[in-house]
Amino acid sequence: MSYQKKYLPLVIGTAIAVGIFIGGKLNFSDAPDRLFSTNSKKDKLNRLIDYIDYDYVDHVNTDSIVDVTVNAILDNLDPHSVYIPKEDMQRVSENMKGDFIGIGVSFYSYKDTIAVIRPIENGPSAKAGIKSGDRIMIANGDTLFGGNFKDDEIIRKLKGPINSKVNLKVFRKGEPDLLDFTVKRSVIPIKSVDAAYMITENLGYIKINRFAESTYKEFKKALEKLIANGAAEIALDLRDNPGGFLGIAEQIVDEFLEKDKLILFTKNKSGRIDKSFASSKGDFENGHVYVLINENSASASEIIAGALQDNDKGTIIGRRSYGKGLVQREMALGDGSAVRLTVSRYYTPTGRSIQRPYQNGEQDYFDEYFNRLESGELLDPEKITVADSLKFTTPKGKIVYGGGGIIPDVFVPIDNSLHNETLMYIQRHGFIAYFVFEELEKDRQIYSGISRQDFIDNFEVGQDLVFAFEDYLNVRTKSEISFQDYHDKVKQYLKATLADQLYGNGAFEEVFNKHDMMIKEIVKLSEAKQDVN
Repeated sequence: MSYQKKYLPLVIGTAIAVGIFIGGKLNFSDAPDRLFSTNSKKDKLNRLIDYIDYDYVDHVNTDSIVDVTVNAILDNLDPHSVYIPKEDMQRVSENMKGDFIGIGVSFYSYKDTIAVIRPIENGPSAKAGIKSGDRIMIANGDTLFGGNFKDDEIIRKLKGPINSKVNLKVFRKGEPDLLDFTVKRSVIPIKSVDAAYMITENLGYIKINRFAESTYKEFKKALEKLIANGAAEIALDLRDNPGGFLGIAEQIVDEFLEKDKLILFTKNKSGRIDKSFASSKGDFENGHVYVLINENSASASEIIAGALQDNDKGTIIGRRSYGKGLVQREMALGDGSAVRLTVSRYYTPTGRSIQRPYQNGEQDYFDEYFNRLESGELLDPEKITVADSLKFTTPKGKIVYGGGGIIPDVFVPIDNSLHNETLMYIQRHGFIAYFVFEELEKDRQIYSGISRQDFIDNFEVGQDLVFAFEDYLNVRTKSEISFQDYHDKVKQYLKATLADQLYGNGAFEEVFNKHDMMIKEIVKLSEAKQDVN
């Protein structure tokens, strides 16, 4: 699917859970009253499921009962112990692994066809000659047009074993007949580093969207590129990053901290403490790092921010982070499903837990964003509630707090212009991306002579395109939408989405960041630092 930028609060907490239904065949000669007497807890649940399977008056899908039971058990634990049904395991595993086997295109299910937004650079489709705007009509004899195909159905038809081939028939505008392509499937990366580029001649920028198995390698490659380009400072953007593998976060922190600095420690229910320390291998131990966080930066993102803040390294910028200080472990349940069960808590180097309370239930826990919005905390740092009992001190005497997220060193309020109700609606429904795709379809040659950097630096979205987008929305939503008060923001989104569909590889971020409040704050701090030096 196309890469959509969402500046809405993420609801953190995806699929993960606990398994209890293990066991052997039950002895049905036992009297029913033994069901809730002498057997273990696991035997009770196993027997109940088998009684329903064999003796209940109606046919019942006991798989669904098991799923409901598992989820009900997990609801009584914590908000981050969750169940992954077997039908979701492949998608979840691929996302955390950081790659999959496929043909290498981003696409839309557009009208009644599969429209290629952009083939992945150097991927199998690009090498075979697939172009942006192509419509994939047939794959290995299977028709992919004219039906109401879901994205997962399409993906299943295009994916397959590594090095296997898929024969595609493609419609291309201007060609009289369908074109034939044979594409050899290969490993396709699911990028977790969205962008890496130089903001100024001294300041590099890296945006990480999650912490998957491949993230450290991606980050390391990006960091080395920026250092080679002269970066003496790095802006590490962890906004809206929900976390991922703890070990990957530790590796990234290690690039910034000197040898033997404590990164974090974990504690399980038996009181066992495991500590993680930095090694001597860091490439940016002498450089300055700015970490960007917001209310949706969670878990591994908070580990990085907390480790650097508690070691008096760099500057944390933005708004108070999510507040997830629990560590999960994925455990297979034997039928293709799995749970991610909370097995320990983690603590920052000063000893603070940043896990916020969840005793009032999941609804209250996940409504925290709206509570912060209503309290005014997202606009005014003085509205952040802290407890003196959770006050900690860094080696250099800076006061930091536990109990609910990382409080930044430099506060940047939420940009209300990006949280306009209309803008949020059109982002949520993907209207901008579809509109831009249709505009490109009219004549892609308009942009053929514009280089990526020239587009980012000099291209301007005209008022006519904004008005055309208004008309497009009003037809499709049957409403009267007007951008009268925020034309500039709409232009920003349109240009960034154009850049993404034309060039990819971080072009969206590079365009959007030119008007981003946190980036502007970092540039200001960086320039002030340069003046002092």
